[in-house]
Amino acid sequence: MQGTQESEAPITIVEYDPTWPAQFETERQHLTTLLNPWLAGTIEHVGSTAVPGLVAKPVIDIMAPVESLLTSRPAIAALEALQYCYSEYKLEEMHWFCKPSPQHRTHHLHLIPINSSLWLERLAFRDALRSNEQLAGEYAALKQELAQQHSQDREAYTEAKGPFIKKVLLAE
Repeated sequence: MQGTQESEAPITIVEYDPTWPAQFETERQHLTTLLNPWLAGTIEHVGSTAVPGLVAKPVIDIMAPVESLLTSRPAIAALEALQYCYSEYKLEEMHWFCKPSPQHRTHHLHLIPINSSLWLERLAFRDALRSNEQLAGEYAALKQELAQQHSQDREAYTEAKGPFIKKVLLAE
């Protein structure tokens, strides 16, 4: 999946789907069984699909805690059994996967060292949005604007959300 941006799905933002938590829970159960040898804690639902009422890309974001990237490396091959495609993206921070393909994504999976700054920041941002409807509304408006501006460039879309996320984390 490295460098295949032209073959990736465009960014589409949809209204909140109340089935997203159940979709996460089903996938969490499969992942917990498969990833058990590498898990260092509870698998978490993160990203916009984890915030009730928030518009989002219709992709379930999942974060699984591992002790280290090195010791969890064998999980990369194991995840093929659940149709996860590995990408060498942000290698120093995580093992990143999408399912079932870069062109049609239903799930993103991030294997991240537990208690790393990335792990803690993602949970803090999710929890801030869950607890503050005004903040979630501001984020929704930003996401919709950025999805229009960067509909064919996922990296630019993600990077453009950075200042807002940083502002929220500094306020926490």
